[in-house]
Amino acid sequence: MSERKDMELIAELVPAGSRVLDLGCGRGELLAHLRDHKGCSGYGIEIDDANVLACTQRGVNVIQLNLEEGLALFGDQSFDVVLQLDTLQHLRNTESMLRETARVGRIGIVSFPNFAHWPNRFRVLSGRMPVTRALPYEWYDTPNIRVGTYADFEVLARKNGLQVLDSFGIQRGRPVRLRPNLLASVAVFKFARG
Repeated sequence: MSERKDMELIAELVPAGSRVLDLGCGRGELLAHLRDHKGCSGYGIEIDDANVLACTQRGVNVIQLNLEEGLALFGDQSFDVVLQLDTLQHLRNTESMLRETARVGRIGIVSFPNFAHWPNRFRVLSGRMPVTRALPYEWYDTPNIRVGTYADFEVLARKNGLQVLDSFGIQRGRPVRLRPNLLASVAVFKFARG
């Protein structure tokens, strides 16, 4: 998560005092925020050496692990909340990681760039792939394996027996609840096993 307001909106979804697992935690900003402002504890999972070092310097517990290998080292319901923010689009096994998120945590929270946001649609209609704040890379150098939409995730959640507890979009640091598939650049879902 790079934008502070987006991070704070997602942090509001995490109950105070929760035990949290942050998959693809980056530099550990959100975990540090949750620790310092909501009394949460837990771990981050990160693969990048520089980000692991940044987490350690920030005092965030971090495990260096490739998420493609799964979460077998964690038991069922080991965490109150499992965060998967801005990581789904980077994974080959998105569906299995989503199921693992629901297995390991009582609550899962995911966010990802919403490809159905109207500027993206317009750009595709003009024959080009979008480059936006939420999707900042050209098609040929993106770390994203896939793109998804707000509406696509609702279908994926149902298919995997997940109950959506809350969902909204984010646009410029503000929640979007009216037509988020069209009007939000980022999709956010809070879910549990159904």
